[in-house]
Amino acid sequence: MTNTTGNLAFYVPPADGARAFQNVNATTETGVRARNFTLEEHDVPIHDLRGQESTATLDTAGFQLFHSPAKHTAFTSDADIEREYYPESIELIKRLTGASRVVLFDHTIRRRRPGEIDDSPNKRQPVSQTHVDQTNASAVARVHRHLPATDVPELLSHRFQIINLWRPISHPAHDWPLALCDFRSVDPKNDVLPVALVYPDREGETFGVKFSPEQRWTYFSGVTPEEVILIKCFDSKQDGSVALFTPHTGFSDPNTPEGSPLRESIELRALVFYDN
Repeated sequence: MTNTTGNLAFYVPPADGARAFQNVNATTETGVRARNFTLEEHDVPIHDLRGQESTATLDTAGFQLFHSPAKHTAFTSDADIEREYYPESIELIKRLTGASRVVLFDHTIRRRRPGEIDDSPNKRQPVSQTHVDQTNASAVARVHRHLPATDVPELLSHRFQIINLWRPISHPAHDWPLALCDFRSVDPKNDVLPVALVYPDREGETFGVKFSPEQRWTYFSGVTPEEVILIKCFDSKQDGSVALFTPHTGFSDPNTPEGSPLRESIELRALVFYDN
């Protein structure tokens, strides 16, 4: 177990009180997407949960690590990923969560390439700002967008979640690991703010994460391709009994062993439905 320190980028809301937004496809010459909010960096302690994996579960912390080698290991073709990796991942999520229905709606492969500013869909790099992938509104919109209209009322009458399944590719993720904020240390009313993601044809919405010294940031050192992290982005069960979401970000770990290969990972995004 090797606790570390990360320099994490946190959201600062627009000074004029306007709704925060970010243009997904419009970037500046520096490769930064056009936006109306700013970021501020803070050095925060990040606690290694190696050897303490059982202290973080989807319901308590909002994330959970599992040992689960994949049958599909190439991750070079989107078509092959959808044909081979999607079905095994659906069954894995069902087995790990007890869900009755899982619908994968997209995936992203990230390969860190220092100095590369092109962030087009096939050149995604690790995200370097604290965020939550979905808000309540965008989570419900995802159900309407990806499920048959005839199924939606019944599905929304039961518990559902949005969960990311994150896995390193090819080699352990010593370089730019994933920092995860334990939901038990989050103030869900004050620590996050909605950020509109403006696409040419639609809008999405994520949460930006504001800095709080109360937040407990954690990571699993050296996650291998035989391991996965489930990251909860939304939960419709909002009675205070379970974690609602997980703030997260990639970060530069000063403890990264010299010569470690650059991080490569894949994340799947799943709508996760329950019968009760």
